[in-house]
Amino acid sequence: MKVLLGIGGTDDSYRALETTIERATEAADDLTVAVLDNPESDPDPDDVARKAETRLAEASLDADVVRLEGDPGSQLVEVAERDGFDRIVLGGGERSPMGKLTIGHVAEFVILNATRTVTLVR
Repeated sequence: MKVLLGIGGTDDSYRALETTIERATEAADDLTVAVLDNPESDPDPDDVARKAETRLAEASLDADVVRLEGDPGSQLVEVAERDGFDRIVLGGGERSPMGKLTIGHVAEFVILNATRTVTLVR
């Protein structure tokens, strides 16, 4: 399966990175990690890319790490469509005190606009 993981430096995105690395290793997925310009995250995108590359190397997983500039949601959807990815993976989502799932604007955009399967890692 060809998987596109979007990360922007939040704790949620790093959890998604770990989960996706595990799955890609077990299932022999073709993984691409897309580092996004995320306004909700403090880390510099170059630092996020280096962290992803380090984790991939530690897992002995051969995967591409690319930078996407511009609107993160629309860039993920565009790349997934253009490059024929089967699945988009994102971190995010938490439960409100009333039990409702709340997600960030990037995840919401991708879920509503992607024609590919979207997996949200919480």
